[in-house]
Amino acid sequence: MEVKEFQPKSKSITELNPRDFIIIKGARTHNLKNVDVAIPRNKLVVMTGVSGSGKSSLTINTLYAEGQRRYVESLSAYARQFLMRMNKPDVDYIKGICPALAIEQKVGTRTTRSSVGSLTEIYDYLRLLYARIGKTISPVSGEEVKKHSVQDVVNYVLSLKAGSRVLILVALEQRKDVPLKKELELLIQKGFTRIHSSGQTFKIEECLEDKEKFKALNPKLVEILIDRIEVKQEDEELAHRIADSVQTAFFEGHGECVIEKLDDTKRKSFSNKFELDGIRFEEPTPNFFNFNNPYGACTKCEGFGTVMGIDEDLVVPNKNLSVYDGAIACWKGEKMGEWLTPLVKSAIKFDFPIHRSHTHLTKAEKQLLWTGNSHFEGLTAFFKYLESKSYKIQYRVMLSRFRGRTKCPDCEGARLRKDAAYVKVNGKSISELLLMQVLDVHVFFKNINLTAHDQQIAKRILIEIKNRLALMEDVGLGYLSLNRLSSTLSGGETQRINLTSALGSNLTDSLYILDEPSVGLHPRDTLRLLKVLKSLRDLGNTVVVVEHEEEIIRAADYIVDMGPLAGTNGGDVVYQGTLKDISRSNKSLTGAYLTGKMKIETPAQRRKGLNFLEIIGATQHNLKDVSVKIPLNTLTAVSGVSGSGKTTLIKQILYPALNSLYGGYGIKPGAHRELKGDIRHLQHVEIVDQNPIGKSSRSNPVTYVKAYDGIRDLYAGQQSSKLKGFQPRHFSFNVEGGRCETCKGEGEITVEMQFLADVHLECEECRGKRFKDEVLEVTYNSKNIFQVLEMTIDEALDFFIEQKNIHETLQPLVDVGLGYVKLGQSSSSLSGGEAQRVKLAYFLGKGNTEGRTLFIFDEPTTGLHFHDIKKLLKSFNALIDKGHSVVVIEHNVEVLKNADWLIDLGPEGGDAGGYLLYQGVPEGITKAEKSYTGIFLQEKLSPT
Repeated sequence: MEVKEFQPKSKSITELNPRDFIIIKGARTHNLKNVDVAIPRNKLVVMTGVSGSGKSSLTINTLYAEGQRRYVESLSAYARQFLMRMNKPDVDYIKGICPALAIEQKVGTRTTRSSVGSLTEIYDYLRLLYARIGKTISPVSGEEVKKHSVQDVVNYVLSLKAGSRVLILVALEQRKDVPLKKELELLIQKGFTRIHSSGQTFKIEECLEDKEKFKALNPKLVEILIDRIEVKQEDEELAHRIADSVQTAFFEGHGECVIEKLDDTKRKSFSNKFELDGIRFEEPTPNFFNFNNPYGACTKCEGFGTVMGIDEDLVVPNKNLSVYDGAIACWKGEKMGEWLTPLVKSAIKFDFPIHRSHTHLTKAEKQLLWTGNSHFEGLTAFFKYLESKSYKIQYRVMLSRFRGRTKCPDCEGARLRKDAAYVKVNGKSISELLLMQVLDVHVFFKNINLTAHDQQIAKRILIEIKNRLALMEDVGLGYLSLNRLSSTLSGGETQRINLTSALGSNLTDSLYILDEPSVGLHPRDTLRLLKVLKSLRDLGNTVVVVEHEEEIIRAADYIVDMGPLAGTNGGDVVYQGTLKDISRSNKSLTGAYLTGKMKIETPAQRRKGLNFLEIIGATQHNLKDVSVKIPLNTLTAVSGVSGSGKTTLIKQILYPALNSLYGGYGIKPGAHRELKGDIRHLQHVEIVDQNPIGKSSRSNPVTYVKAYDGIRDLYAGQQSSKLKGFQPRHFSFNVEGGRCETCKGEGEITVEMQFLADVHLECEECRGKRFKDEVLEVTYNSKNIFQVLEMTIDEALDFFIEQKNIHETLQPLVDVGLGYVKLGQSSSSLSGGEAQRVKLAYFLGKGNTEGRTLFIFDEPTTGLHFHDIKKLLKSFNALIDKGHSVVVIEHNVEVLKNADWLIDLGPEGGDAGGYLLYQGVPEGITKAEKSYTGIFLQEKLSPT
């Protein structure tokens, strides 16, 4: 074996130093063919190769699995009792392995409480920051709420002119039904001798003895004289005396005391209670800002940010209409329209623009529609009226039409208790920061202006916050808000957030395994991602990246190329070394594409659509009144940097709008004026995303494409099956009959590990074969049903060559590059990209698409090598040749250059995006201003 630059050519893998290399000897997991690999430590190593070549088997299932196994050995006896039954990776040995951390390509958590801020730990630091240096501002006066300490009072007294005489006073608490005389007697018992009233000081005993003096006292103005002091500078004993007296005063005055100067009767009040303007405020603590804690969560929405109520998007479905033109859907018709009449007639009196579209109304004007004024009753009053009449069915039906999950009116989606917004740092509340984009939050903290005292307290916290915000920008996630739910993130976004968390922890001497971190990333942001990966390496870590992105492969310190093909034709290391020598490998497909020996050709001719769909005036989320044309019977690509509005335009507007027209159900379309064009030219719309093809572990590719039905029928038709009375259901692991009932056809038993992840063990009854022994005795061409399910799709295609119906249903799986996947492989083990291609194969199958269909693909190149992208493009062309239309949301320049029509959004993500930069044939985008896509396509489209 030869490892370029990092080891002498004369050395074999057994002679290498484990301090310099992670040495994998004889790896045989899945399709790996007894491979030896030496991964140089503290380097950026890219593992590449076609899909199914063995990359994940080597990295995740061998390298990471062994790292985890060794970690479990250090756990409790309870965990270790299962260790001998857990499968050790099929490898001779691994030397030099360090603590391993894998960041896999998986769709994130679905909990409604997890957010971007909590995943990156930025929110935890923000809570700490606001609890430590946050200033509570009264909503009444706008002044800071302060709590005085004993030292504050001492400092004030000692700051007075030397020789000044002061009194320390507290108001006498006059209890109900207790006479003043009794209160004065109690004061004497406590040891107090004097009181103060109306500017005069009296001895308590004299007041009790002298009736005239007692009558002169006003019970409401009586104060207890705690101490009389003459101010002297630099008198330590005096300072101690004042402190003791103030402490007594705070105790007797229930947190309040008064300092009165005898010279000019000037008084100053002090309080150690956290209150101002008659409002008692809560003192900030970290949990005060925690929406996952009952103490900090908004009481109305319980920390979810949304409540069941009147959905504004349903009340105003078309925000491009004006109030006069019927924007308010519930104020239509003869009876309900009466609510609109007062507003229209009196709008001129308070200057309300009834002819301006709703989307262009100011925030105050939109709010006025809900609150109303003296001239008209608003929407809030209208819906209260409907509720008061809800005993009538027509009103209940009308209310239900406008109900939905809507932003919490109390916290406005920030999910925190209302008074948490009173606490400010540099003029901003934590709620405001949560709703801002990461880019803007980072600018806020870069320019933060703190006092020297607060700076000292917050110094360490600010470092952590700024580092994590900078990392989020570096991995191309600056357009996200910290309050964004993690369940709404794509797989690529989730992985890059996990990468941010891993980097933020500043681990060293560890092994990081990343599965395609560039997924969902525009080429513009790839260089920024590389900077992050290199910084991770420079901390002293070994970074192993499973990747197909050309820029990342070229930037690697070391390349391990698996192949040469997939499945049984893969599993070998076809090249390992540095980039400059990869051209010497005759078997490396990666090398062939990188050196230009092989390439994905640009089509000589673009298809021209005769029919079009048109989205007019899209304004959902950050889209800026975008109008686009989508030609039918062509390949249309929608490009732009992350967060530019691609998903919003296609998945939240186009798909729901078409789906509702064709009788489907689902989410309501996002804000847009109109969808028009040759809509009748289509009969269906299908979205092919990266969600799993089935939630059950029994779901697999062969059942999804309906090939298993034919296989079960084939086995049920065998002579031995007929003798035993077996039917097709006996060859199914989903129903009782032929399956193993111990594991219910799963092939494994799940053992709950309490505080650890569950352990999956092979079923002892069927030994993982999922079927009863008598079912396994039935064979076709000497193979039983379990052996067939263990075949790869490529092998099965040859095996069922004589069974035309089975062969035809399996062929599309091979066409989309999934020939290496086993027939019975659980869908839960498929990556997002593989799941998407299984769905594509289903639609390519005969009879699975009726009528002309618009297919929408979201990042279909996820997990695809250059060679696989060729196959994917052929599959798209096959769909179009059948009369269908394809729209892809994509960043990959090889797909973009093969599109017939290109729609580019941008120029940036978030608020700085949402503009239409270009639409037309790909060649024209190179002249589009501000288009990053045009810059990267220029090189690919220019003639060589």
